[in-house]
Amino acid sequence: MIPPATAAAFLAAHGWGDAAIAPLAGDASFRRYFRVSGGKGRAVLMDAPPPHEDPRPFLAIARWLGERGFAAPKILADDAAAGLVLLEDFGDVRMRETVDARPEAADSLYGAAIDVLVALHKHPAGPLRPYDRAELQREAGLFVDWYCPAVGLTVDGEGYRAAWDAVLGVALDRRETVTVLRDYHAENLMLIDDGKGLGLLDFQDALAGHPAYDLVSLLQDARRDVAPEIEAAMRERYARATGAGDDFAAAYAVLGAQRNAKILGIFTRLWKRDGKPRYAAMCPRVWRYLERDLADPALAPVADWFAANVPAAKRGDPMEVA
Repeated sequence: MIPPATAAAFLAAHGWGDAAIAPLAGDASFRRYFRVSGGKGRAVLMDAPPPHEDPRPFLAIARWLGERGFAAPKILADDAAAGLVLLEDFGDVRMRETVDARPEAADSLYGAAIDVLVALHKHPAGPLRPYDRAELQREAGLFVDWYCPAVGLTVDGEGYRAAWDAVLGVALDRRETVTVLRDYHAENLMLIDDGKGLGLLDFQDALAGHPAYDLVSLLQDARRDVAPEIEAAMRERYARATGAGDDFAAAYAVLGAQRNAKILGIFTRLWKRDGKPRYAAMCPRVWRYLERDLADPALAPVADWFAANVPAAKRGDPMEVA
């Protein structure tokens, strides 16, 4: 977490030459974040180093969200070619730690997060590429690409793809799409305005797709346990506000299974390729979500594939299973 060599000149060029730079956070990508403190106050420096990262999608969707009244961090300065962005600082109070410390706040905080999605889904999707069948299949394929080899499984890859093809239509058959932030969960929601608002982070991978996806991301959170009663209550809250019915419920199950299969692949890759074993330890939670999703009738072909190809003993933390 050493600031990039170009950070000092970038900050000086935008009036922050006297600022101190302190490590703030890293994430599952190559991006890193630093807190900048000086005479102009506080800000966050994003280091999105090329060629591994490109901050331009983040800049575009941050501005799109801000123009529509959503609390994305304001862009204070940027040098996209160098991968440097200076952002509004939302502080240190995340929804994750708040709910963990105060479980009685779960209803109100998850309710507020649902209300943000309801408001977001009133807008047509932004100028984003579609979350289409090819992308959903590519993501689901990460499970057979990374998880299965890591735990010593040789599986029917063609059958896996065919099973997903049979079920994905329910998540694609929509005339209108919405902006799907894709990593909408408690670690990417900041409590701002003295806890009265939610600030959005980590939305650079947004696509135009089905509104159930971000609901799944929030309520089947790979990084923390969400109680089934909270998940059920929040789904009902969303349905009351939007009129979502049985078709939406089926899409929620399909996209939940797709996302969880993808995450099992990604978290295994983070362990095997990137040397980040803490993600593998989250996989048992993801398996619990996935198995619950697979019980939905809409997932029957995919559930059959898992039953035939992935024994119960191979479902868990891939480091332990291996």
